[in-house]
Amino acid sequence: MGKGGMSRGSGGEGNDGGEENMAAWLIGVNILKIQPFKLPPLGPRDVRVRMKAVGICGSDVHYLKHLRCADFIVKEPMVIGHECAGIIEDVGSEVKSLLPGDRVALEPGISCWRCNLCKEGRYNLCPEMKFFATPPVHGSLANQVVHPADLCFKLPENVSVEEGAMCEPLSVGVHACRRANIGPATNVLIMGAGPIGLVAMLAARAFGARRIVIVDVDESRLSVAKDIGADQVIKVSTNIQDVAEEVVLIHKVMGGRVDVTFDCAGFEKTVSTALSATSAGGKVCLVGMGHNEMSVPLTPAAAREVDVVGIFRYKNTWPLCLEFLRSGKIDVKPLITHRFGFSQKEVEEGFETSARGGNAIKVMFNL
Repeated sequence: MGKGGMSRGSGGEGNDGGEENMAAWLIGVNILKIQPFKLPPLGPRDVRVRMKAVGICGSDVHYLKHLRCADFIVKEPMVIGHECAGIIEDVGSEVKSLLPGDRVALEPGISCWRCNLCKEGRYNLCPEMKFFATPPVHGSLANQVVHPADLCFKLPENVSVEEGAMCEPLSVGVHACRRANIGPATNVLIMGAGPIGLVAMLAARAFGARRIVIVDVDESRLSVAKDIGADQVIKVSTNIQDVAEEVVLIHKVMGGRVDVTFDCAGFEKTVSTALSATSAGGKVCLVGMGHNEMSVPLTPAAAREVDVVGIFRYKNTWPLCLEFLRSGKIDVKPLITHRFGFSQKEVEEGFETSARGGNAIKVMFNL
């Protein structure tokens, strides 16, 4: 393994716990191996966290299958995983907010806090962002990690570590709702009932959305969406020729008004449907990133003053996510469909289960 430029765990000092720290390393296409992972020294504002729950994200699977995700390319072995929660083992000399034994959810991105975007509060767009399991930065599917204390959020007593790990995907939904100004008067259409479409739906409900309709090609995903709170679901095709017909159906089910559409898939067909279905003066929020380039009916949407906004990850979302979970406004537990331990065999099985899709929504490792 190369030791240059890898921000976490690239050499440094071993952990203090005596036993060897192990992690799930992405070695090559479809090759994961549990191997030793040396942690960096504990800085004055850092904490060392024993991981308890780590979820699998679509991007983790993408890296496993292709060794790349968009422009991020895995060039040397990398520890995988970024949806995580655990227990504080040790704290740096200047950490006052946390104590050993505290249960915490980890926000996985460390921004520079010096660039203009960071100073403006849009730290999720920081060009120097060091994000768990985004090459060349190591992730968190490990016994222990070292992380800045101010990116570790104490879990309320009634929130489990699994729910804490779910704050990461839920944050995407919360950030999308903020970008789209969801409120009690908003009728929301969601394209895609995968994990992100479902958390966008839960977040929109918590933000007070009046009506939420979710669209997908998969019957089983739609039945989950209905079970956890969608007002209506619509099964559609993958054929782009069907857009006009499906928009008519969407308008009928939505009662004619679509204030905000979240496209949680990001394909040519879903973006075309979103632009066509959203009412004049409404918003399309692009959440999914399925296709890099596409031809979509932008001009007709622009003529109806449909605003198009993008989102990238999230910012300042963990406190609100934890409050939604604490208060019961959001229940993420039904989304956790599969659980695995942290052995070589179970890590491989967990990723295979997630990659197959089907009835697997969120696969969780319990360490």
